[in-house]
Amino acid sequence: MNSKVKRPFITGITGGSASGKTLFLEKMLAKLPKDKVCLISQDNYYKPRDQQPKDGRGIHNFDRPDSIDFQAFANDLQLLSEGKTITRQEYTFNNPNKNPKMLTFTPTAVIVVEGIFVFYHPDLMKHFDLKVFIEAKEHVMLKRRILRDKMERGYDLDDVLYRFEHHVMPAYDQHIMPLKAKADIIIPNNYSFDRALDVLLTYLKEKV
Repeated sequence: MNSKVKRPFITGITGGSASGKTLFLEKMLAKLPKDKVCLISQDNYYKPRDQQPKDGRGIHNFDRPDSIDFQAFANDLQLLSEGKTITRQEYTFNNPNKNPKMLTFTPTAVIVVEGIFVFYHPDLMKHFDLKVFIEAKEHVMLKRRILRDKMERGYDLDDVLYRFEHHVMPAYDQHIMPLKAKADIIIPNNYSFDRALDVLLTYLKEKV
């Protein structure tokens, strides 16, 4: 990277599945200059379905760290931090009604990296200037997961409940929640995150 080019400020945002990261990010990005912020999501780094781990019943488990192509994720983040543009095919969660798009990520003053396992891998963590953990109670996450997976991914209720009990919560307990201690900011998101969002926005606006 050219020594005269200022390194981007990189923020990592994590939390359990259905903790409310997506809505938080939508509201945050809506209040920041679009040309100054780049969002890169772990969702687009899932390995192909035939490489996904399976549980004891032979059901694909997407809630494990080894379901993510961390090498590609870390390589792309490194390139962005060096001021280089990257492209990545959108991951559609095996939804047959969605055609994946080619996504382009352009380095900006602030780069936001989000996903349930972004604190897990050291090659991602080493880039983060700010680490944010969004948390919610288990019953709140379950309700949100049911609504999301039915509407966006076409899963039936039995499937959602099975995955939540056998995949989502074990992953949260083992690989996500223990890393909360590494966060600079912890945001409770059971009812509202508006005040916490205002605090974070004040800080990030200084960086853009």
